[in-house]
Amino acid sequence: MTSDKIKNLSEATLQVKGWQTAGNKVVFTNGCFDLLHLGHVDYLEKARSLGDKLVIGLNTDSSVSRFKGPERPLQDQQSRARILAALQFVDLVVFFDEDTPLALISQLVPNILVKGSDYLAENIVGADVVKKNGGEVKTIDFVPGYSTTRIVEKIKRT
Repeated sequence: MTSDKIKNLSEATLQVKGWQTAGNKVVFTNGCFDLLHLGHVDYLEKARSLGDKLVIGLNTDSSVSRFKGPERPLQDQQSRARILAALQFVDLVVFFDEDTPLALISQLVPNILVKGSDYLAENIVGADVVKKNGGEVKTIDFVPGYSTTRIVEKIKRT
């Protein structure tokens, strides 16, 4: 079941450590992933290609609302998590409620931390933790023209 890929923090920590002990490179990224679109799929597929396992830190509903505003998220966190978990290149989804994923990254200590290329690698939250533990920080270019905000605006116009 895809729901088996959705873990709480302690389960996720055990899973990541187990993968790393087995010699797997664990890639971590995070986001809201409110309306899954081509840009998300392309980004996540490229992120997974950087290692052996892909872990997604998923913003809870309350953290999305704090970050994106009271009209968001459009889909609840369980729905967003199940959709992500259904992707074959996603290995684990874990929620975080804080404004940044720093505590989650500090707990999981992935081998590779990934964000979109709209971030400078040195400004990515958790980059220092990953680098200090011998890991890498990478950025991935987005597919131009795709964003949840843009899709929502288009829907509102019609």
